[in-house]
Amino acid sequence: MGRAEDRRARQRGGHRAAPKNRRSSRAASQEGPTGPGRRRGRPGKSGKSGIRRLFTWRKMLGTFLGLCLLGIGGFILLYLLVSVPEGNAAAKLQSNVYKYSDGTVLVRDGEVNREVVDLARVPKAVQRTFVAAENKSFYQDNGVDLKGTTRGLLNTLSGKGAQGGSTITQQYVKNYYLSQEQTVTRKLKELVISLKVDRQMSKDDILAGYINTSYYGRNAYGIQAAAQAYYRVDADELTVEQGAYLAALLQAPSQYDWAAASETSKRLVKNRWNYVLDNMVEKRWLSASERQGMKFPVPKEPQGNPGMEGQTGYWVDAANVELARRLVAQGTAQDQDQALAMVKRGGWNLTLNVDKKKQAQLEKAAEDQFASKLDPKKRKVDANIQPGAVSVDPKTGKVVAMYGGVDYVKHYTNNATRRDYQPASTFKPVILAAAVEEAAETQDGEPITANTIYDGDSRHQVMDSGEKVGFAPPNEDDVDYGDVTVQTAMNKSINSVFAQMGVDVGMDEVMKVAGELGMDTEGMQAVPAQTLGSMGASPLEMAGIYATLDNHGKKVTPAVLASAEHKDTVVDLPDPVGDQVISRESADTVTSVLTGVVDDGTARRSVRDNPERDGQQVAGKTGTSDYGRSAWFTGYTPDLVTSVGLFGQDAKTGKQVNMAGATGTLPGKGRVNGGGFPAQIWAAYTFGVMDEVSKFDLDTTQGAAVKPTYTPTPSDEPTTEAPTSEPPTSAPPTSESPTRTPSQTPSQTPSQSPPSQTPSTEPPPSIPTTPTAPENPFLPDDER
Repeated sequence: MGRAEDRRARQRGGHRAAPKNRRSSRAASQEGPTGPGRRRGRPGKSGKSGIRRLFTWRKMLGTFLGLCLLGIGGFILLYLLVSVPEGNAAAKLQSNVYKYSDGTVLVRDGEVNREVVDLARVPKAVQRTFVAAENKSFYQDNGVDLKGTTRGLLNTLSGKGAQGGSTITQQYVKNYYLSQEQTVTRKLKELVISLKVDRQMSKDDILAGYINTSYYGRNAYGIQAAAQAYYRVDADELTVEQGAYLAALLQAPSQYDWAAASETSKRLVKNRWNYVLDNMVEKRWLSASERQGMKFPVPKEPQGNPGMEGQTGYWVDAANVELARRLVAQGTAQDQDQALAMVKRGGWNLTLNVDKKKQAQLEKAAEDQFASKLDPKKRKVDANIQPGAVSVDPKTGKVVAMYGGVDYVKHYTNNATRRDYQPASTFKPVILAAAVEEAAETQDGEPITANTIYDGDSRHQVMDSGEKVGFAPPNEDDVDYGDVTVQTAMNKSINSVFAQMGVDVGMDEVMKVAGELGMDTEGMQAVPAQTLGSMGASPLEMAGIYATLDNHGKKVTPAVLASAEHKDTVVDLPDPVGDQVISRESADTVTSVLTGVVDDGTARRSVRDNPERDGQQVAGKTGTSDYGRSAWFTGYTPDLVTSVGLFGQDAKTGKQVNMAGATGTLPGKGRVNGGGFPAQIWAAYTFGVMDEVSKFDLDTTQGAAVKPTYTPTPSDEPTTEAPTSEPPTSAPPTSESPTRTPSQTPSQTPSQSPPSQTPSTEPPPSIPTTPTAPENPFLPDDER
């Protein structure tokens, strides 16, 4: 077929069969069983076209969009399921901060050294140092750094550890709501919660949470604890330079602590400090000129947190109890236990009334006058005596000094606040106060004043309307004094006189006045035996009673706390000085009489003759309880009231024991009495902190002030006859001395045998440490 035919065939729609040539023959020979057109060779070309069909750009884009939608859906579900939790317990823990009256820190007490402060208490420039250090976009971002979070997730999955780049919000969420563990789950929760927190909280609240929960090293959690740990200042006193260091410190607290840092670490933290300040200039939070003049603020050397040893623990416990009592009183807590739990939860900033100078002097007096003389290795009894003391400003009610025992970590019980020992004859002034306040009369109708005559014989039978009341307490060593004035009876601490006086006044009235003066009389029976001070009382309690007398009858409730602050709780502390509970004349009369105890009575050796007294006027009363188990001196000047007690307590069993033989320096058998060590401690302390000599301003028409109406002289032959049922004499006092005189001045603890027929000028011998006679429930005290 020629070319013309071929062309025509094409025009007709047909075609001429292609001639077989070598190439087409080879192709035909390669056809296999699968049919024509299917080639066996060139597999590479066939595979490539299959992959292209599988991974087309459309499929890849679709897959990517699907994964994105799946991720978004998963995140939406996660966002819906994950809620903002309660803050974890560890992040909420705070310490309680206890301060001296001058504002310096006494101690921080708690599991975590943290004190949460409001952001307003942190200078604005210091706030910005943390933003400049950690998250410059903090005020504009939505709380998360997606790039940093993604990097962190990849690092976690690959096992490379913690990531950087988290926002301040994320770090706050990690500190406050979550934990420090490095897991994908925790990081996803952190992302979701951070977004929610950023929407729910203001930036200021988030920043405050961040700087209050972060760890700064030196056991300091939060900016307030850090400011104290590194610069000994409160957060509101931090400078920009100091703030920049604390902000830089958060990157590596242990490594960047200047006190322990290597030269390399010091260089690194300085570089970061500069970085923080440069960022502040960049953000226009700091001028270039201000920045130029700043020098690196080298932190102070670390110091150990003051512990609870010594007297500190006693103060902390006393403050906690007082605060808890106020929380109950104002309805914040239902009972004392619940209130104490609230206090222990932490976060309290408590300022105490403790005066550094007076506290130091009281501790020194207790050590020098008593504790240093104890030697338990030589004398077993020396291990069984614990001192306690409280000092109160009568004009303000502030507890300015307190001694709770030898050491809080060695002797846990606070002897200044314990109420399980008898106050003994230190209760006698309360009886006199009740007598004067109630205008009471003797059984013969004579007004009771400082000059009223009473029968001072030992075991005088107490009478009420001509009837015996079944109470006849012995005097010290069974000494008979005959007719004596009330002033002399107070000076010599004559039991029989005050037992009768209590019945004359009416024991109900006595206990009522005791309660008004400040004694806790709940559950106490109004019985004549209480005239011996047989109830329980604490030095704190007795200091309050005598402070009310010193304050001319205006109620003084000793206050340990000056202020109590907590972020979530408002505490209203009442004025320690209250209303007039007894008349000024009544209170001043008792004060007048008590000056005689010091100048002509049982406290004269330790107080009147003290070379440091320098003419200072003093009123006070000694006391020694049954069997020598406690000894007291509670005394006061116009400006200071202090109650000191010694308490005999077996170091192993905790039982109350006789203190006789302590220190091995006392005369005779070594009886311990109120006019001895307690009065010595009192004098060394009071005269040691006295700024100037002061005088009492007394408004009274009775009382002998410094000198008693008369001083009895011992007779040659003291009376030893048995007590009679005759009532005390009703004769009014005269200027003449009564015909009956006391046999002698009491000594210091009760005797087990009748008094000697011929008294000596020296105190009679004391009883053995272990009595051989049956115990007498009304055994009197010595040098009370």
